[in-house]
Amino acid sequence: MTFGVDYGGCVLPLDVTDEVATALAENRPVVALESTIISHGLPRPDNLAAAQRFEQILRDAGVVPATIAVLDGRLKAGLGPADLDRIANEDIAKLSVRDLPIALGRGDSGATTVAATSFIADLAGVRVFATGGLGGVHRGAGETFDESADLSVLSQVPVTVVSAGVKSILDIGATLERLETLSVPVVGYRTSRFPSFWLTESEHDLDWSVDGPEQVAAIMSARDELGQCSGIVVANPLPVDEQLDPAVHDAALDEALRLADEQGLVGKEVTPFLLQTIVDLTRGESLAVNLKIAENNIRVAAEIARAWAGR
Repeated sequence: MTFGVDYGGCVLPLDVTDEVATALAENRPVVALESTIISHGLPRPDNLAAAQRFEQILRDAGVVPATIAVLDGRLKAGLGPADLDRIANEDIAKLSVRDLPIALGRGDSGATTVAATSFIADLAGVRVFATGGLGGVHRGAGETFDESADLSVLSQVPVTVVSAGVKSILDIGATLERLETLSVPVVGYRTSRFPSFWLTESEHDLDWSVDGPEQVAAIMSARDELGQCSGIVVANPLPVDEQLDPAVHDAALDEALRLADEQGLVGKEVTPFLLQTIVDLTRGESLAVNLKIAENNIRVAAEIARAWAGR
């Protein structure tokens, strides 16, 4: 199903699958999923199996998955099997919001980051989104001004994002400060401590927490009544018994940061280097934890989507 979506006076090419469009029209629960974890976050051929498993977790919970991507210059909300295979197996770009007009204008394909996924999900009318971890403020951002577009976009779109915080390679404290400045609500899901992606918690306390999905849906409803358009970050920690061993994590992070500094890496080179180095140093353990994080967040997002659809 193809829609011409009017956005700021421009008609955007947006394709919504029949499954997603029908669910939205009937007010049934839908959860958006990003595609960069498939194309850039997981190795082949395991990435396709993981993407299929992510969608199946939602279907088993009575929720329609809407995996987001850009294919051949078209925004996609929901992917068929062939499209999902393309995302997993073609060498495609990673697209943030600033890249969308370029990809559309050139007729290119790409996997969407948290920022781009949130933007497209909002265009399609999907209000709940599950990801692994948010982008954030990078270490040393006072000098480099390196900050993820995820943060600014979440201040502009009313999408509720379930994540396990931000990766510990980032400046977590600065990220929380930035979210506060941007007036993006952050609530801990059955926790008062902000999670640290591979680790259940960071050293940062949260001002607010929720006891379950109904409270998140109530916050979403109140936000709409107030006429606010920002997203909501639901910080969902991985259970302690599933986290990466803290000693292994700390040693790998310290060594990865040291090696990045030794090699003089800057800008976009830093994050992929750190992530891959941590995978290597932990002998794949961090990658296995990544999958647990994604699946845990998808399950919570399904609960929130059901609660939202039931209001």
